[in-house]
Amino acid sequence: MATPDPGASDPQTPDPQTPDPQRPGFLLPLLLLAGFRTLIDDLHAELARQGHAELRPLHGFVLQAVGAEGTTASELGHRLGVSKQAAGKTVDRLVALGYLERVDDPHDARRKLVRLTPHGLDGLHRSAVIFDELRQRWVAILGAERVAALEDDLRTVTPANWFRLDVPGWFAG
Repeated sequence: MATPDPGASDPQTPDPQTPDPQRPGFLLPLLLLAGFRTLIDDLHAELARQGHAELRPLHGFVLQAVGAEGTTASELGHRLGVSKQAAGKTVDRLVALGYLERVDDPHDARRKLVRLTPHGLDGLHRSAVIFDELRQRWVAILGAERVAALEDDLRTVTPANWFRLDVPGWFAG
């Protein structure tokens, strides 16, 4: 009978340096992205059924960045991490669709503000309600404890300033 080599690893004992072949590291971000994409796709399908068929995922970031007080195109570009021109192009589209409007700044006649219209506010409100419904759908599938644990775990591994509106600029490079 051969004497075991003390330097050889036991095939039954996982090597801590070798990733789990069933769970390679690259899979985690892909699964997170797939979960995000599923929620966003389901959101937009329901928004379309509720009269907001023209809203796209990018538009949600823009409407959030405009905020309740409104903003300028320059500031909007800064908040989104895109150029003023790119922000202006998206604003033009959302103005044409009735989600945003341009108005004179009451504090500076040289500036124009971009503000949400009632239609834009409706889209944001409906999005919030639909996201609550989608979360409940996940609870029905996974259970309340697992969804809460997932949220808690993601809070643990993400920075405190996790909610940043510059995601469009981040994806664009």
